[in-house]
Amino acid sequence: MDQMAELSAIITRHAPATGMYATPVRCLSLFRADQPTLPIPSVYEASLCLITQGAKRVSIGDTSLLYDAAHYLVVSVDLPLTGHIVEASADEPYLCCKIDLDLRALADLIIAEGRTGRRDGATVLAVYPSDPDLVDAACRLVRLIEQPASIATLAPLIEREILYRLLMGPHGSTLRQIAAADSHLNQVSRAIAAIRGNFRDQLRIREIAAAAGMSDSSLHAHFKAVTRMTPLEYQKQLRLQEARRLMLTEGASAGTAGFAVGYDSPSQFSREYRRLFGAPPRQDVERLQVGRDYLSATLAAG
Repeated sequence: MDQMAELSAIITRHAPATGMYATPVRCLSLFRADQPTLPIPSVYEASLCLITQGAKRVSIGDTSLLYDAAHYLVVSVDLPLTGHIVEASADEPYLCCKIDLDLRALADLIIAEGRTGRRDGATVLAVYPSDPDLVDAACRLVRLIEQPASIATLAPLIEREILYRLLMGPHGSTLRQIAAADSHLNQVSRAIAAIRGNFRDQLRIREIAAAAGMSDSSLHAHFKAVTRMTPLEYQKQLRLQEARRLMLTEGASAGTAGFAVGYDSPSQFSREYRRLFGAPPRQDVERLQVGRDYLSATLAAG
């Protein structure tokens, strides 16, 4: 069986309806959507995304990328992207597997390999033509869903192979920069982790810069170059996306959700929410609840 057809068959068996599905393989998630979706802002974690059917567009700033079964997406650091599925139907649903990248394992692999990358030209979000060797490794990883006794032994080996294939491919230089402790890309990655770990608290640039090993001015310059936004704007996206999740999945009121993610002013929360999502909290939630059967697929990366 063709590898993409096999991947589609496995995803269909384990993602029988629209949504995001965790799997017994730690780094692997499956996605399905039976119709196109609205553009939804969300944070995409460092990952490899392989579509086996359908197509999706992701955007950040003035960059917009389309990928499908003939192309794969690599996200090198946690990025606030806007994504929407552009090709999907009940007969031919959008099907995707997302493989999270273990950056510690990546660093170990680079050390063992003994090669370094250039310190310029990093692209943290990219789409590339499909690589048969990468698809083959991903297919073997996805097969493990149906071989649970083999997961503990084989999954780490296949994950390492996938990282190796990425290192040997067109994205290798960027991944090597991320793994290099003294690179700006690695420092921005540490700043992102610090913000995500405490996004409900008041943002203190000096503390974030210290965690990244950068000066305040260097943090601002390099953070914006990578994420297309300032640290404060990044934190706002995290807060607003979490507030949206609380209202949609837990039934929280706008006031409760805003307070839970760190907003003291309901009016400021509503104003910033509308700026990001295009509608006030209540109206936005009502609009999304109408399409609740496909919402879970649009709230997550993949």
